[in-house]
Amino acid sequence: MELLIITGMSGAGKSLGVKYFEDIGYFCVDNLPPSLIPKFAEVIIHGKSNHDKIALIIDIRGGAMFLDLLPALATLTDMDVKYKILFLDASDSVLVKRFKESRRMHPLSQDGRISDGIAEERKILQTIKDKADVIIDTSNLNPRQLREAIINHFVKGKSFTGLIVNIVTFGFKYGIPIDSDLVFDVRFIPNPYYVPELKSKTGLESEVADYIMSFSETRTFITKLFDMINFLLPQYVKEGKSQLIIAIGCTGGRHRSVAIADKLYKRLKRRGINVVIEHRDITRGDN
Repeated sequence: MELLIITGMSGAGKSLGVKYFEDIGYFCVDNLPPSLIPKFAEVIIHGKSNHDKIALIIDIRGGAMFLDLLPALATLTDMDVKYKILFLDASDSVLVKRFKESRRMHPLSQDGRISDGIAEERKILQTIKDKADVIIDTSNLNPRQLREAIINHFVKGKSFTGLIVNIVTFGFKYGIPIDSDLVFDVRFIPNPYYVPELKSKTGLESEVADYIMSFSETRTFITKLFDMINFLLPQYVKEGKSQLIIAIGCTGGRHRSVAIADKLYKRLKRRGINVVIEHRDITRGDN
C-alpha cells in the first residue's frame, strides 16, 4: 500500500491537487480526523479493499484536531506502515491574492486579516513541513503545471498520460451521448441489419464484424480514425485533459458502431492507452 499524506497551506492548491491524484489512481479521503489515520490504515491493510494507493488530505480545517497528526504518524511508524508527506506551499502574497479573488476567509482569520491567519498557519504547520518528503511551491504554477509536478513526483518510471479514453457506441435513433467530446457517424457503411442471417446479431460477433470489415470504405475509415486519435491524444494530454469520450454511432447502436468501436478499442489497448468501452444501445431495438 502506498500511503500519502497531503497537507500544506490553505489556498496552496490542495483541492486541485486531489483531482490530479485521483486521475493517477489514488483513492483520496479529504479532511479525515488525524487521530483516525492509524485505524483507517489498519482497515485498508486487513480489509477487503482493492485500493493500493491512498491519499489522505489533512489540513488546518480540522482545527485543534490537526495537532493529532504528529502522534498519528508516530503510530503509523510503530505499525511499520510506510507513508510519505506532500506539503503544498505558496508565498504569503500569492495566498492573500488567492483568498481575495475567491472571496473566502482564511480558516484562522475569521475575526482578523487574512495575513494574520496565514502567519498563524505557518507556525502550526512548520513541524509537519520539516518532515515532508516532497514540497511543491505553487506560487508560480498554473493548474497544468501543478498536474505535471505531481506526475513527475508520484508516477515514477510508469507510462502514464493522465488521460482516460472512453469509447461509447450508440444509436442515433436514441440520441447522441450528451457528454461526448468527439462524435463519429458510421451510417455510411452498408448495414448488416438488412442481411437476414446477421440482423439479430451484434457487432461483437465475428460474422457481423467480418461483414462490416469486408468493405474498403470501412477499412479506410478505421485507418483514418486511428490516425486522427493518435494525433489528438498527446494534444489533449498537453492541455491537461483527463478524460476523452469518443462516441461512435450508427442507426440503432448494435452493428456497425459496435464493430468499429471494438477495432479502435483493441488498437488503443495494444498501444498501452488507458481505454474503456461501453456499448450503450446494443440491447435496444433490433437495428
